[in-house]
Amino acid sequence: MKQKKKNSLTVAMITRNEEKAISGVISEIKRYVSLEDEVLVVDSSSDRTAQKAKDSGATVVRQFPPRGYGPAMMEALNLAKNGIVITLDADGTYPVEYIPVLRKMVEEGVSVVNASRLMGKPKAMPWINYLANAACALIASLLYGIWTTDLHSGMRAYDKKILDVIKFDGSKPALPVDLWLKPKLLGYNTKEIFIPYKERIGESKMNPLKGLYWTLYRIINTRFIK
Repeated sequence: MKQKKKNSLTVAMITRNEEKAISGVISEIKRYVSLEDEVLVVDSSSDRTAQKAKDSGATVVRQFPPRGYGPAMMEALNLAKNGIVITLDADGTYPVEYIPVLRKMVEEGVSVVNASRLMGKPKAMPWINYLANAACALIASLLYGIWTTDLHSGMRAYDKKILDVIKFDGSKPALPVDLWLKPKLLGYNTKEIFIPYKERIGESKMNPLKGLYWTLYRIINTRFIK
């Protein structure tokens, strides 16, 4: 197999019943990536998401029955073939036109780029979600001595080397918290930029109270225990 170039890109998404959005999202992604880049989907759907992703040209890995966000995301990150990995939600909420911006930042030496949705309150985000996200980001900033505004962004860029070195526990909820805070805690070069956040296509699968509990758990556990 031909070895991938270190600056080649994998755009990785995890999906669960996103058949309304997936084809359009992949079509948009392809406007901003090259032919040697990869669009990877780890799918746990009971609808036609996987087939639509394949028909749109993505590499699809099935994880069914569903094992949850963490195991699916870890599989996507581990299976990514290229030197740069950009994660993206498949519901149309994130601006794919920022892919070249994130890619360039990693090419220039940034290990993790967090695309924050929270320059202010996004119109597409309910107030309860916004307040919880902002409060948790403030707590993390104070405990870690860093600055961050969004612990749960679904759009990030990674230098694949750090994903191969740092150990992440995908068995518990709120994995994005560790994917952002651990590299910062370990002293890697990380940056945060602001992006617009759009209305999602399809229904949300979030449980806000459960998400809040596990976010606080990750913040404290990673900072003081691990």
